[in-house]
Amino acid sequence: MTAQNIVDDSPGIARVTFRVRCESLGYGEAVFLHPNNKSSRPIPLYTTARKYPWFTSRSPAAIPVQKDDETATYSYRYAVFRAGVFHRWEDPSDGPSDDGNVKMDVENEGTIATHKVPLKLLTVGEEYTINDVLGVTFGHPNIDHIRVPHNSGYEEMTMLHSTHRIDSFQKVKSGTSLSTSIHRVSSIPDTKKKKVGFAPEPPSYQGTDGHGGGSSAGMKREPVHLDSTDGLIVASAFLPVHLHRSPEGEWSADWDYEALLSMQTHLRVTRIGVVKWRGWHGNFGQQTCNKKSPQEGGVPVDERHKVEECLRQFNCVPVWVEPLLFGEMYNGFCKGVLWPVLHNVTSVYSSRPDGGGDKEVNDTASFQTTKSHSKSGDMNVEETLSNVSDRFTQYQMDDVAMGTIHGDGGKEASLWAAYTAVNRKFVEIIVQCFNEGDLVWIHGFHLLVLPSFLTRRLPMAKIGLFLHTPFPSSEIFRTLWCREDLLRGMLNADQVGFHLFEYARHFLTCSRRLLGLKYGMIPDEAGGHNLAIEMNGRHVAVTSIHAGIEPPILSQVLTHQSTVDRAVSIRNQFKGKVIFCAIDRMESLKGIPLKMLGLERFLNMCPEWVGKIVLIQVGISAFERGDDYVRTKKETLAMVAKINKIWPGTVQFQECSEAEMRLPQRIALMRASDVIMVTPIRDGLNLIPLEFTAVHQDALTEEGRSDGRRRGICILSEFSSSTRVMRGALHVNPWKISELANSFHQALNMSIDERMRRLNTASEFVSRVTTERWAMAVLLDLKAVQKSADVGMYSGAGLGLGYRILGMNRGFESLDASAVSKAYKKARGRLIFLDYGGTILSNDNLDAFSRFQVATKSRKYTVPTSAMISTLKDLCSDKRNIVFVVSGKERHSLTETLNDIPNLGLAAEHGMFISWPTQNTGQKRMWDSLVPDTDRSWRSIAITIMEVYSSRTHGSYIEETEMKVLWQYRDADPEFGYLQARELEDHLSNVLRSFSVDILHGGVEEGGYVEVRPKGVNKGVVATHILKNVPKMSTWEKVDFLFALGDDHCDEPMLSVMRQVGRRAIDARRARNHESPLPPLPASVALVDVSSCDNYVSPSIATFTCTVGKKPSAAANYLNDVDEVQEFLDTLVKVSTRNDRFYSAVNLRELDNNAVISPFIRPNTTTIAPATQGGMFSNNRSLNAGSRSMSMGNFHVASDFRKSEPAKVSANLSEFLGTMEDDDDDEDGIFI
Repeated sequence: MTAQNIVDDSPGIARVTFRVRCESLGYGEAVFLHPNNKSSRPIPLYTTARKYPWFTSRSPAAIPVQKDDETATYSYRYAVFRAGVFHRWEDPSDGPSDDGNVKMDVENEGTIATHKVPLKLLTVGEEYTINDVLGVTFGHPNIDHIRVPHNSGYEEMTMLHSTHRIDSFQKVKSGTSLSTSIHRVSSIPDTKKKKVGFAPEPPSYQGTDGHGGGSSAGMKREPVHLDSTDGLIVASAFLPVHLHRSPEGEWSADWDYEALLSMQTHLRVTRIGVVKWRGWHGNFGQQTCNKKSPQEGGVPVDERHKVEECLRQFNCVPVWVEPLLFGEMYNGFCKGVLWPVLHNVTSVYSSRPDGGGDKEVNDTASFQTTKSHSKSGDMNVEETLSNVSDRFTQYQMDDVAMGTIHGDGGKEASLWAAYTAVNRKFVEIIVQCFNEGDLVWIHGFHLLVLPSFLTRRLPMAKIGLFLHTPFPSSEIFRTLWCREDLLRGMLNADQVGFHLFEYARHFLTCSRRLLGLKYGMIPDEAGGHNLAIEMNGRHVAVTSIHAGIEPPILSQVLTHQSTVDRAVSIRNQFKGKVIFCAIDRMESLKGIPLKMLGLERFLNMCPEWVGKIVLIQVGISAFERGDDYVRTKKETLAMVAKINKIWPGTVQFQECSEAEMRLPQRIALMRASDVIMVTPIRDGLNLIPLEFTAVHQDALTEEGRSDGRRRGICILSEFSSSTRVMRGALHVNPWKISELANSFHQALNMSIDERMRRLNTASEFVSRVTTERWAMAVLLDLKAVQKSADVGMYSGAGLGLGYRILGMNRGFESLDASAVSKAYKKARGRLIFLDYGGTILSNDNLDAFSRFQVATKSRKYTVPTSAMISTLKDLCSDKRNIVFVVSGKERHSLTETLNDIPNLGLAAEHGMFISWPTQNTGQKRMWDSLVPDTDRSWRSIAITIMEVYSSRTHGSYIEETEMKVLWQYRDADPEFGYLQARELEDHLSNVLRSFSVDILHGGVEEGGYVEVRPKGVNKGVVATHILKNVPKMSTWEKVDFLFALGDDHCDEPMLSVMRQVGRRAIDARRARNHESPLPPLPASVALVDVSSCDNYVSPSIATFTCTVGKKPSAAANYLNDVDEVQEFLDTLVKVSTRNDRFYSAVNLRELDNNAVISPFIRPNTTTIAPATQGGMFSNNRSLNAGSRSMSMGNFHVASDFRKSEPAKVSANLSEFLGTMEDDDDDEDGIFI
């Protein structure tokens, strides 16, 4: 944020904005600027996700400038606050670690250094930005001079445009406070381009609230709190409990304190997941074992109720899944397909139990941690996989029921079916446990599509999804055959969380590249702002907060006598040596062989350390990884054997199961070790470095230093998530063997002071960010997500995994044909606006080559059907109708297809050309232009510039029409095309600033284009122009029926303008009758001045706006598709052509094959399902329409705007038309 353009005429004052780079701040820390003036208060500095690590003051500070004193300075310092409370002053450790210069001017120890700005560098009445670095105070700061334009005033401008908004500027009045004026004055007195690719500015930024009411930019929101009345449902693949069964058949349970979600909290928490018993996943007691190990398969079905009763006291509810189904889901899809992709690995490993027949070499020296593990004699050098087959088989039969599960081999369909089936089972349990107002928090990549199923049943629940794994780049994620379903499943949640912004950034990129979605910063209910993705009219918040550990639990385990004895045993076994330890799963992503190569190189470079160090490498069996596990184990054992052959006893390797390396065993090993090594090549959440730091925090005390050990240092891979929060660790690139070797040398030769400083820095995050605080921070963000309590503002669409929740305006519903027909029948002057493509003509689903052919005029457009042409002719034949087709097509395209329709008006190229209704269809149409025929030399300039960008952007091309030039990049790479489009937009803006043109940028979701066209033309402008010319085209002076129908973003200005025209008439009518005003129009309606249209509309005008397709729109209603548009227009035709008398039943029987009766009003025999709470009801559809694909209906809820249930379709034409009595008064509110 830079200083704003604020004119200050105060004598001797300069305005200064402070910016400071703070890379060392931890989570939850803020920085304040503290002037060295006792009368001045600290100034808070702010940052955003895009501007981090720069923190900026929101408004400039007024600094007195003393020109008579050349030595005068302005002194200040920075303070670090934590949770709103002062924590510390800045210190040298906050500065860049690679800065070899002195970072602070500290004369004496204990003196707080200050930043100093010479006042002679500042000028009275000017603005500056001072750029500092936290922890660096030597020399003068970097000062940017902001030139302040002294404008006498600004002109407020308004344009009807959907994608190009011109800001209004206001002059800052004298006496206005700085904090007020900073929000009122634009920083750049120029047109503001649309931020394509980002979420649109929220209503609070536009000066209106969510309903289009008054300003809310300065509105204070109530802070969000979580208290004991809040309910929370936590869903994860496994419940965080251990089950036990006594010989008598009694069940008991205790918490799995290692599980991230087992923390105790004051909230009302219900945990849902699959139970594990004896390494098994919960099932119905099926026999799933092989003949060699005939054990019972999990919890017996007749004892399931006992387990449920046992878990009830823990507020845990089990999900019972058949073992074969769960095995296909967990081992087959999650571990075999998703796990590699999420870790940026494109190859999918198989899971052959036999390991491909490979032989393995086991460890030659396994360390002993307890007496029960002590062994006499050396183990065999080679051991086949069959020697450990018992454990392997016990694991495998749990998941796959002795079936070979692969992510390949043509089983994608069955694996995907198993994944979705297990997710559906979770839905049933969650719905049973859900209470109104509860938060639902889903964890892990095992349940990515659960939000899709859950929102169908609980549309108003706030649903959060948190991933504890990395998220891959879009190029890796797109290799999945189910990529769109997974993404949409995640985006059906209200919040998606990650441990690092790096993972969130990949997720945002995937959403943009694969689904064409926009993202940006939006306000939340707590008064702050969240990063969010715009999805079907709603926003999905994206959170990135790293989890922590629970130090109190670790402290209890650490002081337990068994832990102390085990740690002493390990120290005695390697007495006098520096112990390096590593605990990794046996898979290639953990980088164990690379670690061994680093150790080997270190010992070659520093032979003096041979015999003085030992590396204890613990390998956790990863049988679920199949061939990857076998291969990794083989490579590890080979490297261990090689190193121990050269330097005996240097590496101590032991493989064990996950159950054998639980928290007590890990803590004992960490306590005995001096240095921990976590060097994966790709890793998600890994809490081992945090646990190690917590175990060695006592080394910071005098007593802890007295043991003389070189302990407390973590060597972390830069690809581990904990690297971002463990600032005191040694960070290495595991692919660079020299860095790994050097990390051994650094850890062994580090001074005591540096080691203590690093340990203290790492301990800060461990102590501050606990598991509970992490969970509360994520849940506060979830609760703060803006989600209306009015279920009428949300609508469901799609089937199966394509189901999605659409954020709608309140009252947005299917067009009521009966209400429109009644108003149409009573009207004497009707004005109808119809879009062309997508409205009266179905859009072609063309591929990239076909679109290019159409753009280059080497392929013909499709044309409307003969039935639609006939319907338009019938509508235009009614003298009370004025019908206009308003299109973005060129004149010749409309003339070729619609020229033979008498009395039809045409508007081409979004209203640049108008052809007024005429009966002489045989003559050449006359066209008027809304744009004066002025200098068009801008076209050649724009085309020349676009050609340069087309040559370097593959997949882009130029499309020319009579009045505009477009650079299309919809077929180019989305990211590169977007960047090139932004650069082209800026380039054209600079070059064409002297021409009267608009430069528009439509994002990928809008087709992906940069357009140059004459200024001030769009469908909203042409619609008002036509409305004002109605008296010239008809015998009636005013319009009393107005209907506008469109289908895409180009039609939104027309829909917005027509809706406001009708609303002004209704407001005036209600004011005359002393009735209360209607609620404000929704924020989707772009508010413009339409008062000039008042003289051309009747006070009793009925206005209807409609869009094609259920989607967020400025329209009040929708029709599902072009076929429904045809049926609806046919209905209006029948109303126009009927006689004053009603047809009798006899008359109807004489008609030829129901030719007069539109399919839209034929008998509907479709059964309407009764509405239930949270359920859906079907739209009233004709039998003909039933054969087409249709989206889900709206949620059936009561609404103040819904005065009554929609009228049922009549059984015959006379009954339908008989409901239209001239003396019926319609409610005003149902039309707008």
